[in-house]
Amino acid sequence: QVQLVESGGGSVQAGGSLRLSCVVSGYTYSSNCMGWFRQAPGKEREVVAVIYTGSGGGYYADSVKGRFTTSLDKAENTVYLQMNSLRPEDTAMYYCAASSGTYCPFPPQVKRFGYWGQGTQVTVSS
Repeated sequence: QVQLVESGGGSVQAGGSLRLSCVVSGYTYSSNCMGWFRQAPGKEREVVAVIYTGSGGGYYADSVKGRFTTSLDKAENTVYLQMNSLRPEDTAMYYCAASSGTYCPFPPQVKRFGYWGQGTQVTVSS
């Protein structure tokens, strides 16, 4: 059974930093992908960053490029999202997700991710 558990959310002022962690269990890394998504009230869930476990490459939404970095520590079974220079518009519930199979298109598609964590809230005040 695949489980993903996020942590690290919280409240920060604009310009601050947070690091989200996602501990993964029951999942096999094999040319699939893992990602971070977010959803603000009244808005659709959007992709933030994705890491391709086979190549190690990544994808970032334009809105977070240069500010956020995702990484995977396979030994610790943990995916990280380092968020710097946070803005009020980054406020949302952040979710960690893993793809259901090995097909991970670029750019990523939300529908390819079948395993989700419970989410962690990030609030950025101005």
